[in-house]
Amino acid sequence: MFSNIDFYKFWQLFVYNPNDRLYFGSSFFLFLILGLLIIYRLAAKSKNIKIYSLIFFSLFFYYKDSGYFFLLLFFSTFINFYFGSFIFKAKKPGIKRFLFILVLIINLGLLIYFKYTNFFLQILNDIHAGNFQPLNLLLPVGISFYTFKAMSYVIDLYIGNIEEPTKSLRDFCLYMFFFPNILAGPIDRAVAFLPQIQEEHQITKEDIGRALFLIMCGLFKKNIIADYIGLNFVDRVFQVPLRFTGVENLLASYAYVLQIYCDFSGYTDMALGIALLFGYKLMENFNIPFISTSVADYWRRWHISLSTWLLDYMFKPLQMKFRRLKIWGSAFAIFLTFIAIGFWHGANWTYLAFGLLHSTYLAVSILTIKYRKAIYDKLHLTGTKFLKVFQIIITFHLLLVGAIIFRSESLSTAMNVFHQIFRYFHGIVFFQWITGYTQVFVLIVIGYAMHFIPKSIDKKVESALTASPVYVQALFLAIMIIIVVQVESAQLQPVIYFNF
Repeated sequence: MFSNIDFYKFWQLFVYNPNDRLYFGSSFFLFLILGLLIIYRLAAKSKNIKIYSLIFFSLFFYYKDSGYFFLLLFFSTFINFYFGSFIFKAKKPGIKRFLFILVLIINLGLLIYFKYTNFFLQILNDIHAGNFQPLNLLLPVGISFYTFKAMSYVIDLYIGNIEEPTKSLRDFCLYMFFFPNILAGPIDRAVAFLPQIQEEHQITKEDIGRALFLIMCGLFKKNIIADYIGLNFVDRVFQVPLRFTGVENLLASYAYVLQIYCDFSGYTDMALGIALLFGYKLMENFNIPFISTSVADYWRRWHISLSTWLLDYMFKPLQMKFRRLKIWGSAFAIFLTFIAIGFWHGANWTYLAFGLLHSTYLAVSILTIKYRKAIYDKLHLTGTKFLKVFQIIITFHLLLVGAIIFRSESLSTAMNVFHQIFRYFHGIVFFQWITGYTQVFVLIVIGYAMHFIPKSIDKKVESALTASPVYVQALFLAIMIIIVVQVESAQLQPVIYFNF
């Protein structure tokens, strides 16, 4: 019976291979998650078995994507767990503050070492401060996400948002390792996640229906729209923008805005849906960001877990520190926060320029709010649909400028994109492009249409799926998986935010 099985190849499925990672939507992942769900259901009355099965699977999942960097995840987990206890038990404020600063230095030190060492060495080389060779460093997948998760725990303990540290290393390990959000978020807070571990997870029919709806939406957005338009159009243009006309560069920019949204929000949808199948509710990370009427509104709708993290732990403390400067203090706090957002994304001048651009948008918005309101009132535009649509269009194109910089490999590449758009547009090429890139065009239209569909329609579809018999739900999921397999032009593409 087993004579035809190649056990070496079978074993390799469970060994780290940088060219064969474990992604949501892959057949191997779906096979494993089905087995884990069976174990989870069989152990319904044993909380220990359920928790440990999630911990061990999460560790395997992270190992398959990062190799021996899972040891770094262990280190981060233990350091923050025990420092949390030390900070809580410290009687003297000075010692408590010292321990808090020390654990922040450890967390940020690891993040800076792996993400920014070579960037700083290159800067030193560029200013002729030395002749340093770049280090052979690999970026651990998800380090920015799990480091921020760990830091939120110790910060909340220090400032009192968490009344006392968790006594269970097991529970803290599950919080840190939890596989749906370990690689690319959402950046969940310990104060919201840890209490869920102790709850009796009664997974309802509504939970299952919502989970399947989210997983199917995520598969469609990530594996069909984002991967296809990225591989077949966006990547080609941004690799050498001077080979394409301005209209193609502009269309690629519109396509990239959609690609990164479908890629990241699609992954997040799958993460939320998979977590829900095990009884855990993660925070929402997106809320129709392209209907934003301002850049500030956009950051309340985009990557919500990161923007609220920085709002709570960076912007508000800075705003309090500079409160004597009033509106200028708020503008300066925004400036520093968005420089941090740019820097968080990676060691590249394009990311820093992206953060600087968004900080400029928001600072100008704060400083001009009274004047803009006076103009709207004088023109009788306040509260009108015309003003809202106008603000949405302007905001979207402000974001488009940032997206071009964010996507480009270098600032010179971004300048080339802008050069082609403004100096070599050739609008007539648009119709030729539709003929040559028909599938890409159709998916772009579908992607934007899906985004702007009212939430009420989403809810109706979700409710209809929830009310359907189990075999109907399974049929829809199977159809979606088959469509994904048929559309894939290559191996599954990693989520863009895995790089951050």
